[in-house]
Amino acid sequence: MSELTFEQMLEGSLKTIHTGEVVEGTVIDVKPEEIVLNIGCKSDGILTRYEYTNEPNIDLTTVVKPGDTMEVKVLKVNDGEGQVILTYKRLAVDRGNKRIEEAFNNKEVLTAKVAQVLDGGLSVIVDEIRIFIPASLVSDVYEKDLTKYAGQEIQFVISEYNPKRRRYIGDRKQLLVAEKAEMQRKLLESIQIGDVLEGVVKNVTDFGAFIDIGGADGLLHISEMSWGRVENPKKVFKVGDKVRVFIKDISGTKIALSLKFEDENPWKDAAERYAVGNEVTGKVARMTDFGAFIELEVGVDALLHVSQISREHIEKPSDVLKVGQEITAKVVDFNSEDRKISLSIKALLAAEPEEAHEDVAEGDVSAEAESDVPEE
Repeated sequence: MSELTFEQMLEGSLKTIHTGEVVEGTVIDVKPEEIVLNIGCKSDGILTRYEYTNEPNIDLTTVVKPGDTMEVKVLKVNDGEGQVILTYKRLAVDRGNKRIEEAFNNKEVLTAKVAQVLDGGLSVIVDEIRIFIPASLVSDVYEKDLTKYAGQEIQFVISEYNPKRRRYIGDRKQLLVAEKAEMQRKLLESIQIGDVLEGVVKNVTDFGAFIDIGGADGLLHISEMSWGRVENPKKVFKVGDKVRVFIKDISGTKIALSLKFEDENPWKDAAERYAVGNEVTGKVARMTDFGAFIELEVGVDALLHVSQISREHIEKPSDVLKVGQEITAKVVDFNSEDRKISLSIKALLAAEPEEAHEDVAEGDVSAEAESDVPEE
């Protein structure tokens, strides 16, 4: 039997590969745009940047080095120049498809960095599979600007898996909704009416403000914002403000909040300050046809009826008063139960005619006395 030459032995040791086959190779050279691998056959394998990853402009010398081993898939056995063309990306896609399918079936929570912010949502990549998260599924609240998510790692689940159409849809919203529901459940188990909590203003409307109290939002109604009168909540609060509130009521998952702390209640000792007969000073807060409401202090308003403004007939309060004007009046009625106080300016004027009459009388007496004195 004839002995085999070295070339024949070497050739016999080299394996035959086929298109589509998955092989393991060793990196023997790396350039920014190309990786050369020894895959155990006559020709070395060429892995271009495009067939390595979907990431644009990546420098391959930063991700692999000579001596590294990696599994690749054969695209072409001979590219016309005797080279074997390889792909790593498509092998990763094949495996990524399986990975995404398993995550979809198992409702697994995935984590990935946002690769791109698009007009209609976010794009993330998991094992070379590009997943689209529509804007409506990014958050549990409407967000017009999604640029803040650029480069961030986010969690999501696969809500739609269709490899034939290469349609992979992610959903972050349902995770946030579930998380908030759990936080709300725990919060409702731990709080009770009367508890004082620190919160953060989440939203302000014409009728009140929604306060995040650490797991759920409570409503601070406009009527509970102050012992005084609040015309517009948006002039009092803005989103992000920190506020100390107490729980006024809990009904199911609805939480009513208040800022009207009892120790700050101006009516607590008002009976002494505004006893009937006391002379008080206040500012005209608002007017109606039947009278003017006078703010004596924050949270305490009194009615000055139109008939009590002057001794003369007045058609309506706005004929003689204006909002913001300071007036002095006498308390003529105090009702602590209904928190009503009635004032009268006329009551202060009632004594003036008698004083004026006495002055005139004294003047007449003096005149008469002078007329009785004989002339010298």
